[in-house]
Amino acid sequence: MTAAGGEQALVGLVIVSHSRALARAAVALASEMLHDRPVRIAVAAGLDEVTLGTDAVCIKEAIEKVDGPEGVVVLMDLGSAVLSAELALDLLADPDVRDRVILSAAPLVEGLVVAAVAAAGGAGRKEVAAEAHNALMGKAAHLNATEATSPPLPDADEQADVVAVFTVANRHGLHARPAARLVSEMRGLDAQVRLRNMTTGAGPVPAASLSRVATLAALHGHRVQILASGRQAPEAVDHLLALAGRQFDEPLEESAAPVQALPAGPLPASPGIGIGPVRMLSVGLPPSDHLPAASPAVEWRRIVEAMAEVRREIERLRAVAREVGPHEARIFDAHLMLLGDEEVLADVKSRLNSGAGAVTAWTGALAVVEKQWSELPDPYLRARAEDVRAVGAQMVTALTGASGLTLTGTGILVANELTPGQAAELDRDAVQGIVLASGSPSSHAAILARARGIPAVVAAGPGVLGLAEGTMIVIDGATGELVLDPPKKTLTLFRHRAEELTAQQARHRAAAGEPACTTDGTHIEVAANLGSSADARAAATHGADSAGLVRTEFLFLNRDQGPDAKEQAAEYLAIADALPGRRITLRTLDVGGDKPLSYLPMPTEANPFLGQRGIRLVLGRRDLLREQLTAVCDVARQAPTSVMFPMVATVAEIREARCVLEEAAGPAGLPEGLRVGMMVEVPAAALKIETFLPYLDFVSIGTNDLTQYTLAAERGNAAVAALSDPLDPGVLSLIRHVCRAAAGRVPVAVCGEAAADETAIAVLLGLGVRELSVSPHAVPSVKARVRTLDLERCCELAELAVTLDDAAAVRQLIAASSAQP
Repeated sequence: MTAAGGEQALVGLVIVSHSRALARAAVALASEMLHDRPVRIAVAAGLDEVTLGTDAVCIKEAIEKVDGPEGVVVLMDLGSAVLSAELALDLLADPDVRDRVILSAAPLVEGLVVAAVAAAGGAGRKEVAAEAHNALMGKAAHLNATEATSPPLPDADEQADVVAVFTVANRHGLHARPAARLVSEMRGLDAQVRLRNMTTGAGPVPAASLSRVATLAALHGHRVQILASGRQAPEAVDHLLALAGRQFDEPLEESAAPVQALPAGPLPASPGIGIGPVRMLSVGLPPSDHLPAASPAVEWRRIVEAMAEVRREIERLRAVAREVGPHEARIFDAHLMLLGDEEVLADVKSRLNSGAGAVTAWTGALAVVEKQWSELPDPYLRARAEDVRAVGAQMVTALTGASGLTLTGTGILVANELTPGQAAELDRDAVQGIVLASGSPSSHAAILARARGIPAVVAAGPGVLGLAEGTMIVIDGATGELVLDPPKKTLTLFRHRAEELTAQQARHRAAAGEPACTTDGTHIEVAANLGSSADARAAATHGADSAGLVRTEFLFLNRDQGPDAKEQAAEYLAIADALPGRRITLRTLDVGGDKPLSYLPMPTEANPFLGQRGIRLVLGRRDLLREQLTAVCDVARQAPTSVMFPMVATVAEIREARCVLEEAAGPAGLPEGLRVGMMVEVPAAALKIETFLPYLDFVSIGTNDLTQYTLAAERGNAAVAALSDPLDPGVLSLIRHVCRAAAGRVPVAVCGEAAADETAIAVLLGLGVRELSVSPHAVPSVKARVRTLDLERCCELAELAVTLDDAAAVRQLIAASSAQP
């Protein structure tokens, strides 16, 4: 971001902050002082619109963006911002550019204001840096303040400014994900925070270091003491106590299997039967690191360049895992924290200065952390050492150019362990099962295997690594059974077991291409929710009748500039081509709240779920909306297409959106066959749906958000997770109202998670829903469920359901009826 165009002769300024909103506000304040004089200012702040943090690669790019003959002055807020800025200098390829950069110790806001004024006046970079450094002198003189230095971090036994205690409520203690959440929140505060495990006596350790926080081995029920010093110590303690009270925003019930001490033999990790030949995991070995190390500066540069590469790869894997689920995606947040851990990097630098090469220094520093984590007493926390190994392996690959994993063919994958990144990218068609020599049922690889439906056993012992390629092997991921070279009778037994488990799914898949009709002949459209062209291909394979929801924002993640109409149309057509002849429903950009988008700046709001989301946001950026709707019209002239607008609350919004659509259509007018709809996610929209219907061709109910707003229970908040059930009679009453108003006028669909809930389907149909849009893999089972239902009985169930007390009672009603799954 730049404050103004500017002449290249002026000094450029870069603002590094943990908070993107803070940095932008500081730039706005400084711009007020410039009176339209041009100064180049770039912002490198936050990991995204809402996540606090700093990124050396972004800082490097910001420096390059504003660099010129007079150089650049970089202003930073605190903590890891300074380290990231130093890393950014090391990443700069041109030594002349590095020589023109000054990292200023000035206060961020005051320093930026005076630096911008000085730069606008033509001052050189040294003068600009000096002006920034002296920015507090006026304030200090006015307040009669005396110069002071910040106190050092107190010793372990010293009294901190603020002390508090919390009890760990997380089922598995402070393992990688909650610890990463803790560290990320602490890094953005002007306070020195340490933690001590009062139950075991471990610590204190700095709260800003994930590698050190993990060594507390803080288990469920342990008491942890907070020791905070510094200007924002009270805020840090309050924030940390609130975070602990929310169990660090971890789901109440993880998908991980129960943790137990490892017995001899394999452990069940992901249910299902896997039968096939052994396929050993092949990973390219790194070249030897015995070559003489270059200078510490050169080796450090190798480290920071590899870190930048690995960070991009982790963020890509996080996006892949997000398609499986948000909980699975959070696995990679811990990896990002480890990658930039200040204590680890300090150890790496020390080893480089002692003459070690980059690979040796990195693996040595990580080995210390891995050893500490591996020796933790709790098996679940001990298993988190896999995160250290995963990040270490990625860095070694980046440093050495070692190749990634490869399989020799279809079968049962056998390996010592899998990193989460490897598990996220396994080819589901090629991998019929997983056998790991080490690991645990609570490993991140096991979590991802379960989420992807791949049978797996872990802790099978080192003997499996010596199996010959092609050896027949059978596993039961639900029991932990593993049989090598099974005799015919055993193989028959397992195959029969597999048939019992999969026969129903096979029948569902075989009939997936057929229409889904209830027993009385009522047709129900079963569509797919899509986020990519790959999803569209999966939807076609699994028999989807159409694409009921295309999440268009998923198509253009991790980029700094939004796509133009031509690029968008190409992506939409790729989806349409994968579903020939079937309608695709394109939802316009749905960001805000819990859905930040890198190329679309959004304001920081006290409650983003009640702020600028969905249609509210894009109507404020008509240029973006018009560009997208131009692409929609282009596609609609070539394939059956619908468009729908998210988060609509007022008729004025839908009218304005239609006006923009007509503008985008141009002189030719709206394409023939283009249908226009809206998402019903806001209770007010459901209650006054009659006023919207004249402007609509269809309605799609987003039960995830409708449930959240109806029950005032934030999605993803573990403390209120039990409330968030779309079968609550209040939510069902709203759905019934929408269906009754729309009956005979426009069709009503459901595209939230409830559409794939086999218990909920009967009630939804009884309320009047006639389209269910689900994930591609759920299409066959949903169609099969529809075919078992009698619509008249569904209507009776629905009428009873809306009269009950709560969702639990509704589920009990369905379970007791003939409509149970």
